[in-house]
Amino acid sequence: MRDQSLAISATASLLLGVLGLSGCSANFGDVSTATTPTAMHIQGIVHGGQQPLSGARVYMYAASTVAYGGNGIAPTSGAAGNASTSLLTAATGNPADANGNFYVTTDVNGNFNINGAFACSPGQQVYLYSVDGDPQLAGIGIAGTPNPAATLLAVVGNCASSTVSAAFPNLTSFVWMNEASTVAAAYALAGFATDPLHIGAPSSVSGHSLAGIGLANAFKSALNIVNQASGAPYATLPLNSNAAVPVSMINTLADILAACINSNGVSSSGCSTLFANTTYGTAPTDTATAAINIAQHPAANVSALLNLATNASPFQSILTSANDLSLGIKYTGGGLSGAQMVAIDGSGNAWIPNFSTNSVLEFSSTGAVLSGTNGYTGGLNKPNWLAIDGSGNAWITNFNNSVVEFSSTGAVLSGANGYTGGGMNDPFQIAFDGSGNAWMLNALATSVTELSSTGAALSGANGYTGGLGVTEAIAIDGSGNAWIANTGGQTVTEFSSTGAVLSGTNGYISGQNLFLPSGVAIDGLGNAWIPNFSTNSVVELSSTGAVLSGANGYGGGGLNNPMGITLDGSGNAWIANSGNNSVVELSSTGAVLSGANGYTGGSVSRPQGIAIDGSGNVWITSTSGTSMTEIIGVGTPVITPISAGLPVVPTKDGTSNLGTRP
Repeated sequence: MRDQSLAISATASLLLGVLGLSGCSANFGDVSTATTPTAMHIQGIVHGGQQPLSGARVYMYAASTVAYGGNGIAPTSGAAGNASTSLLTAATGNPADANGNFYVTTDVNGNFNINGAFACSPGQQVYLYSVDGDPQLAGIGIAGTPNPAATLLAVVGNCASSTVSAAFPNLTSFVWMNEASTVAAAYALAGFATDPLHIGAPSSVSGHSLAGIGLANAFKSALNIVNQASGAPYATLPLNSNAAVPVSMINTLADILAACINSNGVSSSGCSTLFANTTYGTAPTDTATAAINIAQHPAANVSALLNLATNASPFQSILTSANDLSLGIKYTGGGLSGAQMVAIDGSGNAWIPNFSTNSVLEFSSTGAVLSGTNGYTGGLNKPNWLAIDGSGNAWITNFNNSVVEFSSTGAVLSGANGYTGGGMNDPFQIAFDGSGNAWMLNALATSVTELSSTGAALSGANGYTGGLGVTEAIAIDGSGNAWIANTGGQTVTEFSSTGAVLSGTNGYISGQNLFLPSGVAIDGLGNAWIPNFSTNSVVELSSTGAVLSGANGYGGGGLNNPMGITLDGSGNAWIANSGNNSVVELSSTGAVLSGANGYTGGSVSRPQGIAIDGSGNVWITSTSGTSMTEIIGVGTPVITPISAGLPVVPTKDGTSNLGTRP
């Protein structure tokens, strides 16, 4: 019931609300019968820089459900490709274009009307794409030169059953396409978009549907950022008034695009500057592609792009300076208190333990608080860390020597006193192996506790010991082995799946590289990534403990007191950089991808916990524990929860699906 209630919200009902359908068929048609809905309309307006685009061609597409688009993924066509599917039919009254795709055309005021001229299926994620049009630079109704570089996007959403839409007769039937709607679509869909015509993700891979869930959530995010009916950014998320949307950044990005759209085309200074500074491989020739490129590279060419937005630009207020062009949503209130980490479940929901209020919060992918006014409670006593198991249940460590398990809806599954035993002594960080067993570090003992999926102790009366100093972080590889970062001793210890020490008496020692190691993440090759709090670097060890990151580790990018670390679906490492209030992204080979100072969207404040969801959004908690930031679409979608990337049958070399797309 909880998921259904979210689905019928204004932002999650998506295409249903835009169409205002009636009838009982899941397939859309243009004839009213007992089994098909009545004629449908999507009406809207295409504006460039607050000026209507006349004669623009408006297309309707559904994202591919068979292949990924995304940064570095080539456009492909055919039944197995990532090309979006054109949905409009000859009923538009217009001839098809050279590619066989139909469209409707805007009038002198930018208006368009799609009247029963399409057919789509439930589950398809739908968007509109506007091409060309006369920006009417001399005034509305005064013919000018069409601008072939002017392209715009607006997300519509899930093409679902019309029987559901009958419950929402008052939702909007109007779509406003402009630069702001284009920014929202480009950023939210950045992890799935190669270009405006190649957006997609497989709906089912290896028996699960995580990729389809991530794509659907990304469409919801676009609808959360900008009001598609008015073309204006929301000040706060529609489902969470404590979540601030970066309106000035969206306006600035919209003005950057408007500098090209409000011009005579590709040769104009606005277009040439935009395209020259958004070229990664092939230079873009249209504004929607440029917007996607900015979203995928928000730390590049920032000053040159900012110069395109001025106080005379159509969207105000704007930023005159910025570290990067990432879009960060800042969450405050809503029960956030003492939050040190964040974890993502398979539905894309974010879970945060509140140390100071003995509660756990759950946020939906659209920012709605799912855990009630006071969060989930029951059996919690100074909850510190949390991990999601393969069944979608959350396990939270308590400083009172217990672990509490909550269902995905917040019901306590671990009894009145939680799970105990196995040598627990103020447990904190926790991780799951591929068998569903929970491994946790003990703060007041140099030991590790392992519990079965039912809470039975597997690690004996005193836990696993040997080769440990003061422990700080834990992660599990594809062999089921546990890797522990030791701040005491400046080492990394590896335990086998049965608790045997594999890293020798003193653990893996990386010369002078390891100094106050503060986190650990495992990639798909079984390599361990460890941030060093005191040396402002990241060390990569092979699955056998060999140093892969050179004598001094990976550095640069503004690394300063790094703490939490996680991996995205490209195997890139993301580090919460507490010393300079940023998030640093390193490639799988250690190259800095996030610019000289990292990403700072959403007013990141001394970040500590970090996680990436199946839509490529990056979630970060602050050491103050009173705020959380979500940076939209900046990463590559990754399998969630982390434990879902591990094999049920352990691999011999530690390889797994960690750090890969769903």
